[in-house]
Amino acid sequence: MNRFAFALASASTLAFAVPALAGSYDPAPVEAPVVVVPVQQTADADWSGFYGGLSAGYGWGEDIADEADDATYGLFGGYNYDLGNWVLGGELEYAKTDLENDDSSIDDMTRLKLRAGYDLGKVVVYGIVGANYANATIDGTDYSDTGVSYGIGADYALSDAVVAGFEVLQNDFNEFDDSGEDLSAATVGAKIAYRF
Repeated sequence: MNRFAFALASASTLAFAVPALAGSYDPAPVEAPVVVVPVQQTADADWSGFYGGLSAGYGWGEDIADEADDATYGLFGGYNYDLGNWVLGGELEYAKTDLENDDSSIDDMTRLKLRAGYDLGKVVVYGIVGANYANATIDGTDYSDTGVSYGIGADYALSDAVVAGFEVLQNDFNEFDDSGEDLSAATVGAKIAYRF
């Protein structure tokens, strides 16, 4: 009888165990916690307001100033108005130059520039057109005259108060101060400005 009871108990245990082993064990899925990372928006710069700063660059003379090339440096100030996608402004710049050759030298330029640019957030890419008053020496005689400047530039907002930029300008003077000579120069400049 003991053998029969043992066999019956073993059979019943096996009978209950086989179905459990026949299927795979499928525990309830554990869901991983969802981590929400906020998307940081790059703040667009507000370009409206006054600014002033320093510039340094290089220039290449043309016409009577052909083969004259050297450093330029100066200071500037202006005002921008931010219209959303567009930025309009005006700037006054004084630039001292070391451009000279055997016949002539460009001593300095004072440029009144109008700027119109496209607002890309922290960057503004702009075009320039304006008047340029220059002092020059041609064949030992001092002259001064007004011409035009035009070109392109870009500004990058390093912070709310500090802006770095560059400009490429063509400066043209026809019949410079009735000297009988045309005077031109291309300039490239790096700029740093403080906004206030």
